[in-house]
Amino acid sequence: MSAPRTSAPEQHVGQHVEHLVVGAGFAGLCTAIRLQQDGETDFLVVEKAGDVGGTWRDNTYPGAACDVPSQLYSFSFAPNPDWTMSFSPQPEIWAYLRRVARESGTLDRFVFDTRLEHATWDEATQRWHSRLVGPDGERTVTSTTLVVGAGGLSEPRLPEIDGIETFQGELFHSARWDHDADLAGKRVAVIGTGASAIQIVPELQRALAATGGHLDVYQRTAPWVIPRHDRRYPAWERAALRHVPGLQRLYRTAVYWARETYVPAFTIQPKIAAPAKRAALANIERGIADPELRAKVTPHYEIGCKRILISNTYYPALAADNVELVTDPIAKVTGNAVVTSDGVERPVDVLVVATGFYTTELPITEHVTGREGRTLADVWRTSGMAAYKGTTVPGFPNFFMLVGPNTGLGHSSMVFVIESQVDYLRGAVRAIRRGGYAAVEPRQDAHDAWNDDLQRRMRRTVWSTGGCSSWYLDEQGRNTTLWPKSTVTLRRQLARFDTDAYRLRPAAPTTIPQGEEAHA
Repeated sequence: MSAPRTSAPEQHVGQHVEHLVVGAGFAGLCTAIRLQQDGETDFLVVEKAGDVGGTWRDNTYPGAACDVPSQLYSFSFAPNPDWTMSFSPQPEIWAYLRRVARESGTLDRFVFDTRLEHATWDEATQRWHSRLVGPDGERTVTSTTLVVGAGGLSEPRLPEIDGIETFQGELFHSARWDHDADLAGKRVAVIGTGASAIQIVPELQRALAATGGHLDVYQRTAPWVIPRHDRRYPAWERAALRHVPGLQRLYRTAVYWARETYVPAFTIQPKIAAPAKRAALANIERGIADPELRAKVTPHYEIGCKRILISNTYYPALAADNVELVTDPIAKVTGNAVVTSDGVERPVDVLVVATGFYTTELPITEHVTGREGRTLADVWRTSGMAAYKGTTVPGFPNFFMLVGPNTGLGHSSMVFVIESQVDYLRGAVRAIRRGGYAAVEPRQDAHDAWNDDLQRRMRRTVWSTGGCSSWYLDEQGRNTTLWPKSTVTLRRQLARFDTDAYRLRPAAPTTIPQGEEAHA
């Protein structure tokens, strides 16, 4: 790896960069900023869409908002004084990311409307060869490192329902909302009752009620929904957060530790979550008077087994006169209706599918080929989705995945995880610089020991014992998405790049010091 440049390079048109970063959401942006701060200015960020923002750029559905408190949902190095709510709406989060990107001085090395067609590790040159496709056609870029920050909630998953391709009305995924669709007075159906759906349903219910429309909500499994303790910051509080030294950091610290108290209920003893369960049941009673409807929305698994949702308006929306909650399984979709297993056919003009994302079969992995000529997707189809410390993979030298396997959270901010992983990446780059290494690759035994420990710990978590089926689990029933410990532990594990767990390849014949540690 050549010495880092100390000044910003001109716009790259191909050839070689030290670091190629895929994705311009929280992960890609954090990587770019931190690399720049370390003097690693020779990088390129490629983004398939036309702007930064990731999931907060793409998810523009009515009611879109974060379910992690605002003060914790920002970079630690770029606090946001402009939050207006304790739980931020989508437009504010996207605006925050765009502002941070603009002020960071890194956007000259972002290339938009450009996708990674394929990246292949070349053993002879010890470099990644990446084929990119953009507005000007195809080009190849080589890089020393490849950093994937595409995220786990970036590729919408459409439901596999018989006949859905024959539907003649408007059909779109919640993450690809069609703002041109005319919903006034229409019969609308929402398939799914997850995190996006419970935000969409109240908005649709109100809009349709005002225009004589009707809403059907198709529920496969009832979610646990606790109250949303949201509030608007008054002007004096916003002014204080902006001007009083340390106040915003105090807010952030308090929120962080409050969220960490949830961890034992997920990972050790589900009974600790009894107060949350009572709050969820009380939420049902407040929002719904009809006993039959209450029974339909009451889950029959432990709280926390599936993602806990927050809303004050979801249950009242389901109880509205222009809404029907349908719990019979969908048998098929016709040109203008949804047919359930009991034979009932419900006419539909607009079909909204809020059926989640590819979280355990990440599409980006089909586009990355490692040292042995196998794609990451092929490796994971054989062995299951796994990475060392959620970030690196044997057989894929100088490859770093952000928001990788078993780094997801059920209680706190993924921005905290992203910053921790980027610190680990920075440590790796420093180790490469100091040691004169051409490549670093995790040893198989270190990788396997790490993941064996994770899966052993996972057995006692509510995600494994709570009696539900969720998107946390892969086809073999393994939880390959969530972190089964506290985020304090995760940050500590990622605080230094542990070279003793890696195969270190020298750029020239030298004696490789084993066991040194590079602090992030």
